[in-house]
Amino acid sequence: MELSRITSQFFESVIREMTRVADENPGTINLAQGFPDFAAPVSIKNTAIDAIQRDINQYSITWGSRKLREALTEKVARYNRLDSIDPNKNVTITCGSTEAMIASLKAVINPGDEVIVFLPRYENYGPDCLLSGATPRFISLKPPEYSIDFDELASLFNENTKAIIINTPNNPTGKVFEREELESIAELCLRHDSLAITDEIYEHILYDGREHISIASLPGMQDNSITVNSISKTYSLTGWRVGWAIASARISREIKKVHDFLTVGAPAPLQEAAAFALSMDRDYYDGLQEFYRDARDTLYDALCDTPLNPIKPYGAYYIMCDCEEFMKSHGIRTSADLAMYLIREASIATVPGSSFYENPGDGDSQTRFCFCKKKETLEAAIKNLMKIR
Repeated sequence: MELSRITSQFFESVIREMTRVADENPGTINLAQGFPDFAAPVSIKNTAIDAIQRDINQYSITWGSRKLREALTEKVARYNRLDSIDPNKNVTITCGSTEAMIASLKAVINPGDEVIVFLPRYENYGPDCLLSGATPRFISLKPPEYSIDFDELASLFNENTKAIIINTPNNPTGKVFEREELESIAELCLRHDSLAITDEIYEHILYDGREHISIASLPGMQDNSITVNSISKTYSLTGWRVGWAIASARISREIKKVHDFLTVGAPAPLQEAAAFALSMDRDYYDGLQEFYRDARDTLYDALCDTPLNPIKPYGAYYIMCDCEEFMKSHGIRTSADLAMYLIREASIATVPGSSFYENPGDGDSQTRFCFCKKKETLEAAIKNLMKIR
């Protein structure tokens, strides 16, 4: 019996696999998968506990509790400059941004449609395109600034281009898309009647004066965009799986249908706590940025003392390294081999760069470190890094 021809085109997540590999090697420090090893804010956890004790344990409205949708509407007006969002017409609460992305794609894709994806990319985007029936078209960001060749980008747009996926701040590179870049992308989307689907999950994790801009806030883009996000990274709650998609009423109606039959709804008591989290004051976000800036600088400076050649990020909580010279000098052939070398010799788990590219060979000299960890964890990792200095 033949199984799905679609799923035969991709593999399970390498990021998640590296966590399993780390767990199988006692003493390994997991700087692979992007989840914090420190506690989430007590006030948010207590709100969830209280919701459970008040027996908010049954289905919420399929596309999200009123409290969360209204809290989200207020938040995006305040921070993202999306000031005409209707909580009833434009918001779908999902089981994390992962579901928001696939539900959004399945809601808009027809046979023959194409979706443009920047490389290197978060590894879900390629399979998401295939599972939704779209043909992915890839364009590379140019290191070390991860700049965009707009002539090349313009050449990819055509009558079949349904959407472009933008992840800003970007995983794995830490690139923060500048206003001028987003304006140029918006112009291409409007010219070709294409959608910008933006994954903005790291929107509050920014460094060195960078500003987060939602492309939906640009002139003419509110009806030509889908904004995807979740509580996972900003509030250190990656296991709660509460996310959302914000789009025009016309598109949201279709996203709600897909979401309904994919997962029915996100966890009801956790939606209560998510609504509380979205109301956190400015001090929380300032503290978050300060914490991650210190973590970035700590790990980046340490990596600079090794031959792994780190590239400094301006957002998110990852550092990409171009390890070509180190690999040549040590006879290491692929990024997968490099990842296993770092586990064996330094007891540190990273993510092979090959997992972020359509052609794995394009990332075979790279590896990704994450730094969403306690100070003690990073200090232990840095001590281990000295073994390869």
